[in-house]
Amino acid sequence: MDFVLVHGTTQSPAGWGRVAKLLTAAGHRPIAVDLLTPAGLQFEGYVQHARDQYDGERPVVVAHSGAGVLLPAIAEALDARAMVWVAAYIPDFAGGRSLRDEAPALLEPDWIGVDPAADPAKASEFLFHDCDPETERLALDSLRLFDPAVLASHPAGAAPEIPSTVIVSTRDRTLRPDWMRRAARERLGVTAIEIDAGHCPHMSRPAEISGILTGSRRSA
Repeated sequence: MDFVLVHGTTQSPAGWGRVAKLLTAAGHRPIAVDLLTPAGLQFEGYVQHARDQYDGERPVVVAHSGAGVLLPAIAEALDARAMVWVAAYIPDFAGGRSLRDEAPALLEPDWIGVDPAADPAKASEFLFHDCDPETERLALDSLRLFDPAVLASHPAGAAPEIPSTVIVSTRDRTLRPDWMRRAARERLGVTAIEIDAGHCPHMSRPAEISGILTGSRRSA
């Protein structure tokens, strides 16, 4: 099976490295797309940019954090068989609000305004606090700010018909876990899988994430 891995707004594709190795070892093909593009690209351009980096059929598309804004559109463009939201923002399909509109309710207050790419100490505090020292070093090396205004301001479209799995990190210091649980139920109609991790479980709990992706664990 193919897995298209979409990085969030604070990491490069390197953040998926450990999960990708585990998926490969299990006989799957992971493709970590890179969303870094020229300035001024519109929403549809990011979707096409991800599409251009994949040459297979019917993958599982996995997104982290702010890339949840793009996940439904990328999944539809790739005719995905499933979507997986890893500590990822779930858009307001019914109300049409943007990530920026929902930020006050979604984000932990102390995270607002933090640029982890410019402050490794803040990155460790908010993103990688549950990582062991070696993992933390790798995670810090993967930092890269990717925060185009078009993603924050893009209004949500219609709810996708593609099946979803939602992974909520119970020790997330950036996105509020209670908000994420509720959004999974109300916006996608699923019960989230909860794991004991911070905002980047693909770094701190790669085996657990890989197990969920390959079906070793499934949402209720």
